[in-house]
Amino acid sequence: MATSVRYVPRKPQPAPARRGVLWAILGLVLAAIVAVAAAVFLWSGATLANDPSALARVDLQPFAGKLVSATASTADGHPIALVRHGARLTPRQPLAPGATVAVDVVIRRPGWDAWALGKERRERLTVHAPVAHMTSRWVSAAAGEPPRIMFDEPIKAIAFGSGARRATNGRFFTLPAKTPAGSTRVAAAARSWERVGAPVRVSWFPPARRTVALASPAPSTKIAPTSRLRLTFSRPVDEALGSRTPTVEPATPGHWRRVDSHTLAFQPSGYGARMGSTLSVKLPHRLAVATASGRGLRESDKVRWSVRPASILRLQQLLAVAGYLPVDWTPRGADVARTPTAQAQAAVDPPHGTFRWRYRDTPVELRRLWKPGRVNAIMRGAVMMFQDNHHLTVDAIAGPVVWKTLLADTLAHKRHAKGYSYVFVHRNVPQLMTLWHNGHVVVRSPGNTGVPAAPTQLGTFPVFEHIPVGTMSGTNPDGSSYHDPGIKWISYFHGGEALHAFPRASFGTPQSLGCVELPEAAAKQVWPYTPVGTLVTVEN
Repeated sequence: MATSVRYVPRKPQPAPARRGVLWAILGLVLAAIVAVAAAVFLWSGATLANDPSALARVDLQPFAGKLVSATASTADGHPIALVRHGARLTPRQPLAPGATVAVDVVIRRPGWDAWALGKERRERLTVHAPVAHMTSRWVSAAAGEPPRIMFDEPIKAIAFGSGARRATNGRFFTLPAKTPAGSTRVAAAARSWERVGAPVRVSWFPPARRTVALASPAPSTKIAPTSRLRLTFSRPVDEALGSRTPTVEPATPGHWRRVDSHTLAFQPSGYGARMGSTLSVKLPHRLAVATASGRGLRESDKVRWSVRPASILRLQQLLAVAGYLPVDWTPRGADVARTPTAQAQAAVDPPHGTFRWRYRDTPVELRRLWKPGRVNAIMRGAVMMFQDNHHLTVDAIAGPVVWKTLLADTLAHKRHAKGYSYVFVHRNVPQLMTLWHNGHVVVRSPGNTGVPAAPTQLGTFPVFEHIPVGTMSGTNPDGSSYHDPGIKWISYFHGGEALHAFPRASFGTPQSLGCVELPEAAAKQVWPYTPVGTLVTVEN
């Protein structure tokens, strides 16, 4: 039996070279995938950083995705609206220089890489709004040139004086000054999206060989007793004056205070400088002294001012309030504060107000004498009475001592409580003396005035001497002398003329040598009402 044989073909095997190609291709694909992944990873970054002109800057790489939100807030959490200009973020409303701001951004990544890097990326940056500082607040202007100020970094906006904000650019700014010296307040912003900062006082000085001292108030002008005296130097105080402090002449209560490194100020205390005096500040050595605007520049070691004199009107107001006048005074509005400084200021700059007669039935003769704001007999008599009551020299002059005493009484609410008296004498026969006090006639009595050869002087005069008994001597019209001791109830009002008691057989006709003679009973009754300062009017 024959046996059959079946043929089975063999599967061909790849050649070794072909397998290597396949592995190479696979490696390249994997490398490309890794490279792409690396590129995506490397180029998907986002940076939130400071910017030289904006609040912040957002830099997105090609595969970073899309900026979906940018927010900001202040240090205390208040939101700040932002405006995006390309990559730059700026606040919609101006910020204060130096403000601390937190900026937050959210970036949404593309879907094809979000699976690996996350859907969103968040960045936060804390920013401090820049502050531009002046390099010097005291500058010297070149001759004929306006002052130029400099900042430690470029500024974008500036405001000075009471002017509005204006745009600028750079570290330097020229002030449009119209005077050789002066000062103004300057505020600046380092960025256009900032508000101007807190104003800083800048002072400028004219060119001079010596250190310049700007005096305020202007030298040689009139000042109030309590005016503050200010000296601003072109160099620091220690360099300008050394270790010595200026002195005030004449000595005035108060103190010096260093306002800043270039400025000294003297503030008087109490009632301040003496009214009507010349006040000087003595410098340790000669300086170039000028007004605050640079006028009147001259070398000197003294700065002088004239202290304003006391006001007659204010004197009358205070005497009225103190009860020494037949009128009252009422201020218009609030009264002057009961402090030495306020009262001293009012003494040279009186407040407005109204005088009113204290008594309805004031004699017309007395009313005619009153002149508000002007020296008059009523005022002179009141000053004399005040001087006598305070044991001062009685001269009817309201000098420094009178003013100091009167202001002290005003602060202490002291008031003259004895009322107001007035005597008027009629020379026409029958001659009559009338004593008026606090709105009423107290005594009306016949009296004797001077004979034709020695008439009693017409006019109004204040009593200047007031004695219960004395000796009266003099010369008679015929040249002989008289010496009368024991005369009672004497009130001298004009030279040797006086109200007094005198024994006569009759009264009501000219019989004296110029005095106003009264019966003893009437003279005794009148005398307590006629102290020093009481007015006596003699008329026909």
